[in-house]
Amino acid sequence: MRNRTVLLDHVSIRFGDFTAVDNANLKIDSGEFFSFLGPSGCGKTTLLRCISGFSDPTEGKVLIGGKDMKGVGPNKRPTALIFQHLALFPLMSVAENIAFPLEVRGASKKDRRKRADELLDMIALPGIGDKKVSELSGGQKQRVAIARALAVEPDILLLDEPLSALDLKLRQHMRAELRAIQQRVGVTFIYITHDQGEALTMSDRVAVMNSGVIEQVGAPNVIYNAPRTAFVASFVGENNAISGKVAGQTEGMVTLNTPVGPVSGRAAGGRKYKPGEQCSLFIRPEQLTLTGEAGPNTISATLRSQAFEGASTHLLADCAGTRLRLSQINTGAAAAPLAPGAALTLAFAPEHATVLPAGPMASE
Repeated sequence: MRNRTVLLDHVSIRFGDFTAVDNANLKIDSGEFFSFLGPSGCGKTTLLRCISGFSDPTEGKVLIGGKDMKGVGPNKRPTALIFQHLALFPLMSVAENIAFPLEVRGASKKDRRKRADELLDMIALPGIGDKKVSELSGGQKQRVAIARALAVEPDILLLDEPLSALDLKLRQHMRAELRAIQQRVGVTFIYITHDQGEALTMSDRVAVMNSGVIEQVGAPNVIYNAPRTAFVASFVGENNAISGKVAGQTEGMVTLNTPVGPVSGRAAGGRKYKPGEQCSLFIRPEQLTLTGEAGPNTISATLRSQAFEGASTHLLADCAGTRLRLSQINTGAAAAPLAPGAALTLAFAPEHATVLPAGPMASE
């Protein structure tokens, strides 16, 4: 079996005084669908270019299949790169586009066409080899770009936000298509995105980046349910953040004194907190409920707005200068909408909340 692992060994990339990637250290397993997720400018594309050979690390090493890639150009690496703009050739047929890398390598016309037809079958677009690119839909063009990248049988396929130009419904469809293609061919996929839905839906594991630093690596459900930093908690999915100081900790539960009152949540990763330490408690909108009575982890708030969205209703509330979002699943008969300014009592279970040390939060 071919070794399709990628190892980033303490990789840092600097441009003058600016550090684009700071000490990236991780292993991407053979045959894995791995995503780098983060806001614009966090360093994820810079890291992808380093893996592909278009730039060199300032410090550290990139190993592919156990081999150090130092001095190995992009045309000599076992990788293929798909950019945001697919760069298909408009004057060539679909089959000619797919087979172009093979033509560069000197393959015969017969072999090129045979391989193009095989790849069209693999991406579920049989029989369109003679069409022009202009005749294809956005999703079909995306799949053709993937087929062209796979024509040379790379060990690693690198994808730099390839779905960003597609409309929402097509992006959602292509998530499933990309995942299915990756599972069929067994190639290691390294995917760059700022779209959480893409990363969480398709990936075996996700690395969340912020300002050049990999903040957390893990399976999508772990990233979502057990964030390790305030940035990850505030960037991945919607989250309410309540700031306060540690009042005490017992059996993995931490109580904070906050402007909205005392609230408790689980200590992330079993961390021990000191009394008076500045922290933030994160609670998902879907874990907040409306209650009619006061009790532990209840918050008195004022309704700011309410939005009905079919399957769910979203409420925005204010409490002592803290804005909270609440999401309710609509079941049965529709409840009468509440008027702005209505008094609310919100509650949540402590085990559904996460307490993390104070730190930078996501702005997008």
